[in-house]
Amino acid sequence: EYRRLTEEWRVGFGEFCCEIERAGETEFFFPHAFTDAELDRRVRYAGLDLYYIAVEGPKVLGYGLLRGWDEGYAVPSLGIAIHPAARSCGLGSSLMHFLHTAASRRDAEKVRLRVNRTNITAIDLYNRFGYEFEPAEGSYYVGFKQLRRR
Repeated sequence: EYRRLTEEWRVGFGEFCCEIERAGETEFFFPHAFTDAELDRRVRYAGLDLYYIAVEGPKVLGYGLLRGWDEGYAVPSLGIAIHPAARSCGLGSSLMHFLHTAASRRDAEKVRLRVNRTNITAIDLYNRFGYEFEPAEGSYYVGFKQLRRR
């Protein structure tokens, strides 16, 4: 199930972030520092941006976010990560659908994301969702997905 990231999930969220670091994937997913202080800040967050986790029992299997609203952007930036042991079962696609719906419910016309040019698995996922990519910013592509008709 999907849950808003809150203090009750601090331990599971910390374990999830440690797994992302252990797998060497912070090159692909690093929306914020994974320090204890920053993780504490995330679970206590109260603002316009959205931070969600995908959970199974007490275990955090995925993390998704839509941010930028706090800074006044109309187009939120989307980010997701799936626990290495929970991949290849459709959870990434499901989390993307969930985040797109959440953005639409907030009246976002589109969402954006950045993806490392070497992260072929993520690029394939985003292509399946209809993201259109602009030329690379260094080692990253920037993609946009239209959520509503103009």
